[in-house]
Parts: sequence; structure tokens; C-alpha cells
Amino acid sequence: MQKSAERPRNELLKILGVGFGIAVTIGGTIGTGILRKPGPIAEQLGDPWLIMGLWILVSLYAFLGTLCTIELGTSVPKAGAWYVYAKRAFGGYAGFVVGINSWLGTCAALGFGAYTMSEYLALLLPIFGGYEPYLAAAMLLTLGALHWLGLALASRFQNIMSFLKALGLFAFVALCYVYGQEVTPEQTLATTSQIAQTGSWLGPVIFSLQAIFYTYDGWHTAAYFAEEDRNPTRNLPRSMIGGVGLIILIYLLCNLAILYILPMDQLAQSKLAAADAVRLIFGERSGKFVTLFLMISILGIVNAQLMFNPRVLYSMSRDGLFLRQGTRVNKGGTPSLGMPLTAGLAILLILIGKEACEKLSDIATFFFVISYTSGFASLLALRKKEPTLPRPWKVPAYPVLPIVMLVASLAFLVGAVIQDLPSSQFALLFLVLSYPLYLGVKKLNS
Repeated sequence: MQKSAERPRNELLKILGVGFGIAVTIGGTIGTGILRKPGPIAEQLGDPWLIMGLWILVSLYAFLGTLCTIELGTSVPKAGAWYVYAKRAFGGYAGFVVGINSWLGTCAALGFGAYTMSEYLALLLPIFGGYEPYLAAAMLLTLGALHWLGLALASRFQNIMSFLKALGLFAFVALCYVYGQEVTPEQTLATTSQIAQTGSWLGPVIFSLQAIFYTYDGWHTAAYFAEEDRNPTRNLPRSMIGGVGLIILIYLLCNLAILYILPMDQLAQSKLAAADAVRLIFGERSGKFVTLFLMISILGIVNAQLMFNPRVLYSMSRDGLFLRQGTRVNKGGTPSLGMPLTAGLAILLILIGKEACEKLSDIATFFFVISYTSGFASLLALRKKEPTLPRPWKVPAYPVLPIVMLVASLAFLVGAVIQDLPSSQFALLFLVLSYPLYLGVKKLNS
């Protein structure tokens, strides 16, 4: 990574490459989900073939979604990802809605991640027990100071965190197969799933898909930095395909390892399946090593979120859809208003209480899929609206692939509304309030 040349005032630095793109995709996606979600999914489904089938299905969704996003990212290589595509395809109001829900959802996830990390730190060092909110706030302030020093330092930190995270998960898989004992066929199905209890597969499958979608959210992270890539036409396809390919490999291997070593009834009751697998092999003392790995994993995703989320506000400000001061960028290439606002809102949610972050994170999963949906719709709309737009990368099997992805996303959203009415009601309330807020911002900047 080389030093940037002189740039016009308030423009982002073009210093990133393929290595960072892969690292930020891994870092922005793999968090605690792969370690926490297998248990609740097993409780719902109770069948290893069905479990792996849904993981493969969402893996395919993420891979095909990546192919669609590469076309958008290389055609419109601007900071902000979904916001940029929605605004260009459907106008200011659509962009505003997508941008704000993306920013708010990520702030909630950021606060929840930092709080969770502070809880794990308190487990390792009990002296910090009871001070978790303040620890989480201090972590975000420290990371904020790191980011303020510049993109180059923050990106190197991300590279290190992502490498350690991937290495740790591959080591976990190896340990399970080398030292673990395979469960018997009787143990594999020795549980009563929600499907067996209710006689209906729809609710358990939708619940499991929501959990897996949550775990996969972040597969598009590299697209947020297209404007800061030295050569997005060349690098973005390599970054996104390489990153999502590694994530799919890690997730499928981890699930196979967990199913290999944990009996289904034990897995269904597990809140932290990976930790239970390690304890089964090495005993209770191994728990601290898993906790330490969890902290590294969460730190990587929090750092990635604190990097990409301010870019949304920066891009919105540049288009007159946020505060004018939001276009400011410091010498290190960090949005000088967007970054502190992002960290500040996350800290505020932490201090309000973990429940606020957790509830907003549940709602955010719904909003994240809305963002994906807007991206696939934007791809289709831009092909018709701007047929002469340079497209260095074109999605294969057009228009079938983006249409299939759009329909799949809409189907998931309908199922999520049916299964999770409280979250969908919050989403509807946001949409009702968004138009007057949009008009107010437009008037403020007129």
C-alpha cells in the first residue's frame, strides 16, 4: 500500500487494492454468527441434511449476489454501495431511504457488536464485570481514534484481524476432525425439532434463513470502498469473489465440523456451538481460548463497520441528502463528520442499553435484505435507464440471474414479515417517517 498523491480537498484517498478488499469482506462478514447460530438452527430443524441444505442455499445467494454487485460497483465506483445504486437508478428519495436504513442498521449492529465484545472481556477479566457499557464505549472511542489517523493504518489493522479470524476458524475445523470423535447415526437425529413439534416447516425454515442471512451479511462490504480502490475495474471482481469464496468455504466447513462432533440434541441446546465443540475435545479450560478468539472475531467486524458506514453519510452529503459538512475528509482519508457521527450513535445506543442494540439489530437484518433487494432492482433499472453506461464487468445470465435474485429477496422479505411482525412494523414506521425527513433535508440544503 503506497502513500497517496496530492488530492483535491474533501476527496477520498485511492490507495486500496485486492488484499484489503478480501480482508474487509471477511472482516465485515464473519463475526459471532457462525459460532452462535448453529445451535438455534439445529433446534428449529433437527436434521443435518436440512441444516446444510439451507447453508448451501444462502451461500449460493451470497455468491450470485456478489456477481450482481460487481457489475454495479465497477459501473458506478463510488463510496456508499447500495445507496449509490438506488439513487442513480430510482432517484433521490429511494437513495435516501436505502442510505439511511443502511447507516442506522449498521450503527445498531456496531453498538451490539462492541457491547458483546465487552461482555467477553468481562468473562476473561472479571474485574470489569458491571462496566460493560463503558468498556464498549471506550473500545469504539479507541477504534475511532485509530480511524482518525487515516485509512492506511485502519486498513492494515483490518488485514491483520481478518487473517487471524480466518486462521482461527480453519484451525477449529482441523481440531474437530483430528481430535474429535464422530457422532453416531442415532445421535445425529436424537432431538425433537420445531418442525416435528408443530408439524409445519415454514416457520422453522424462515427462522433459520434469517439466522443464516444475518451470519452472511457483509458479503458486499468491498463495494463500499470502490471509490478508494486504485483500480476498481480490475480489483473489485477479485476482491469480492475471493472474499465471498473464502467465507463460503469457512462457513460450510465449520458447520460440517460442528455436526461431525456434537450430537444433535446437544447442538440444539447450545448457545455457542463452536465453544461447546472445543470443550468437548479439550475440556473446560479451553473455554478461555474460544472467548479470546470471539473477541478477535468481533473486533474485526466492528472495525470493518466503523470503516465503511461513514462512507454512506459522506456519499449522501455529497449528493445533498445529508449535512453539507458530511463531505469533509481529513488528511488521512477518513470522513471527518461521518466517522464520529457513526461511532457516536453506536455509543449512544450502548449507553441506552444492550436491549436497544439487540432489538435494532434484529430489525436491521430486515433492512439489510431490503438493501440487497434494492441493489438487484437497481441493476435491472440501470440496464434500461442507462444502456450506454460503461460496464467493465457484466453479470452472467442477464436478465435471468438478477431477476431470480430479486424474486428470492422479495420472497424472503414476505416470509420475514409474516414470521416477525414486530420488526416489520418498525420498518413500516421508518418508511412513513422517511419522506417528511427527506423533504426536510432537501429544504435544509436548498
